[in-house]
Amino acid sequence: MNILLLLRRRWLLIVLVVISFFGIVLERSVSSTATGSTATVQQIINQPATTRAEATILASQPITAIPEFNSLEPGKVQLGRQLFHDAQLSSNNQFSCASCHNLTLGGGDGKSKAIEQNDQLSNLNTPTIFNTSLNFRQFWDGRAANLEDQIDGPIHNPREMATNWPDVIAKLQKNPQYVAAFRQAYSQDIQENVVKDAIVTFEKSLTTPNSRFDRFLKGEINAINSDEKRGYEQFKAYGCVACHQGVNLGGNMYQSMGVMEDYFQIRGNITKADYGRFNQTGDYRDRYVFKVPSLRNIDLTGPYFHDGQAKTLSEAVEMMAKYQLGRPISNRDVNLIVKFLKTLTGDMPKEAA
Repeated sequence: MNILLLLRRRWLLIVLVVISFFGIVLERSVSSTATGSTATVQQIINQPATTRAEATILASQPITAIPEFNSLEPGKVQLGRQLFHDAQLSSNNQFSCASCHNLTLGGGDGKSKAIEQNDQLSNLNTPTIFNTSLNFRQFWDGRAANLEDQIDGPIHNPREMATNWPDVIAKLQKNPQYVAAFRQAYSQDIQENVVKDAIVTFEKSLTTPNSRFDRFLKGEINAINSDEKRGYEQFKAYGCVACHQGVNLGGNMYQSMGVMEDYFQIRGNITKADYGRFNQTGDYRDRYVFKVPSLRNIDLTGPYFHDGQAKTLSEAVEMMAKYQLGRPISNRDVNLIVKFLKTLTGDMPKEAA
């Protein structure tokens, strides 16, 4: 075992111990205001959130609800939606953003690897477009700092759109409806910056608030049932929240794939795409490091992982327990965690219809 891998494993164990410790402290420190007796998180979440102690428990969770907002300009959203579905953004007029990010399939394509130009398979699993504006970086290897930068990737990739901005702009300028729409929304002619802005504005509209778990976090205790609550407790107890927390249950940090066991040695057939962040930084410590994916709407977005190796949620949970946490997990706990994960499906935005 090399020194870097050993240090990463020790680091993760320390994180898990800290999470478990504070979870225990939190549970033991909250007293029921009605009876004065000590109350655990599980006891509290089975009751209506009517006391300050109960509200404190919900507010202190490592996951936060997706905020609902309506601040995006409708004209730009609609224009971006049209561009998102327009195959003119590709050199052969056959591929649009929606070709891989199907809004009726959870924002992905339902495949282990996407089908690209000339029927080639992509190197990586297609991530969902839903809630991607909540991620701290874009792409599995984090090479794009924001959604505007992300758009350049598929436009210039010879395996995807295989084109360039001058050619895209020339096509769009021939369409009087686009010319009028851009003048209406941006008070200017069609240029690269406003095309990007329209698409990004549409993508920002693709958040999925109001999942049953979000409603639970806001105090609607019965929005999830007892098994789903137990699944959430197991999700925390096993240490899944070390990487999957915050508003997007992920998407806010990088992590090695195979912290506790060598995933790639066991899987075999290592490709350049498996090197993750290393392909961007050239730093050996970044080999097999990827942006942690969001778990929002995870029930809709299989297959899972950067290589699409996990076909079901149960398989994904089992593999994470083995390779990331180094912990045995019972079938009962797998089933409970899967039940919790299914509560993370939110309301599909009207723009996705």
